[in-house]
Amino acid sequence: MSSDVAGPDVVGNAIALNDLDELLRLAHAFADHGDWDDLVSLAERARRAFDSGRQLWPASNLAEYRLALDAPAEYAALVLTDDAGRFALGPLSEVAASTHTWAELAPHVVPGPVSSLAAHERVVRGEVVDVETVSFPEVLGTPLELAPWEPVYFVPVYERDGVEEPGPDPMHGRALTLPTELPEVVRDVDVEEAVRDLVRPWTVHSDGSARVVCVHADAAHAVAALGVHDVRGAWVDVGEALAVLGWAGASGGRHHRRRGAAAGRDLAWVTAGALAGFEPGERLQARAMGEALSELRWYLWSAPDVSSGWALRLAVEDPTDGVAWAVDAIDRDLQTAS
Repeated sequence: MSSDVAGPDVVGNAIALNDLDELLRLAHAFADHGDWDDLVSLAERARRAFDSGRQLWPASNLAEYRLALDAPAEYAALVLTDDAGRFALGPLSEVAASTHTWAELAPHVVPGPVSSLAAHERVVRGEVVDVETVSFPEVLGTPLELAPWEPVYFVPVYERDGVEEPGPDPMHGRALTLPTELPEVVRDVDVEEAVRDLVRPWTVHSDGSARVVCVHADAAHAVAALGVHDVRGAWVDVGEALAVLGWAGASGGRHHRRRGAAAGRDLAWVTAGALAGFEPGERLQARAMGEALSELRWYLWSAPDVSSGWALRLAVEDPTDGVAWAVDAIDRDLQTAS
C-alpha cells in the first residue's frame, strides 16, 4: 500500500537533504500506519545512500527492525538475511520469531542461515517445527525440537523502541558452609573454554570476568576454591540450571547486543555437555544428553560482592566421578565492594 503519511517522495527528499531524523520519523510512521511497501523502499534507499557518502544506515536499520517486528510474515521474511539489521536491538531472526510463528514465516523466507536461526528461535519458544521447511537445519548444534528435560527458556519481549530481557531471579537460598581446607584445583580446559564462549560478550565487550575451578571434591569445595565468602544458594534441577545457562549465552551483557535465545540454548548445551564429559565438537543427542545431565547435581549460588544483574554463579557436582566445578562469571560493571 502507498503511504499518505507525508507528501510525494518524502524519502527521496530526506535522503537528498541527508536528514536522518526525518528518515527515522518516516520509518516509524510507515510502520505505525502499516505502510509496509513504503517501509521496504525506505530501508533499501537508505542503505543505497551509503554509496553516495551519506551515513543514513540507522534509518535502514530501524526500518528492517520494524519490518521484522511488526510487519506481516511475508514482509518480515524479507529481512531474514545476512546483511539486514546488523545494529538492531537484537538479531532479526529473534525479533521476527518473537511475533511470528515459523509456519507463517517459512513460505516466504530466503533460504539461508539467518532464516534457519528464526526456526530455531521458534523451537526455543515451544513451536513444533517441520524440519523439512528449514533450509539449514544444522545451523546450530541443538536439535530442531525441545527435549522433554529442557526448561522454559528466558526469551525477550521486543517493542517499538526497546527490548525487555527477563532473566533469573536473584539467588538467595540458604547459607553454604564452606570448608577451610581446600583441595588442589585442577584444569578442565574443555569446561573452561565452554564457559568463556558462553559469556564472551561479558568479557570481550565489557569489563567482565569468567572463572572456572575444578576440584576432586564436592560443590562446596569448588565454590570455596574461588575465594568467595558469605555464599548462599540452592540445589536446582537440570532444567533450571540449563535455563540460566541459556539466559547467559543469549545475552550481550551490559554493553553488547543480544546473541539470541537460540544461540543461548546452543551454548548452554555445549557448556552442559562439557560438564557431562562429552568431547568438544561432539554431536549432542537429546537422549544421551538428558541421561548424562541427570547424573550431575546443580547448585546456583550468590555472594554479596555482586548484588544483581549479569552474573552466572553455578556449581556442578559429579557424584560418580567425585569431581566438581564452580563457575563465577560476572559483568564487572555490577560488582560492589566486598
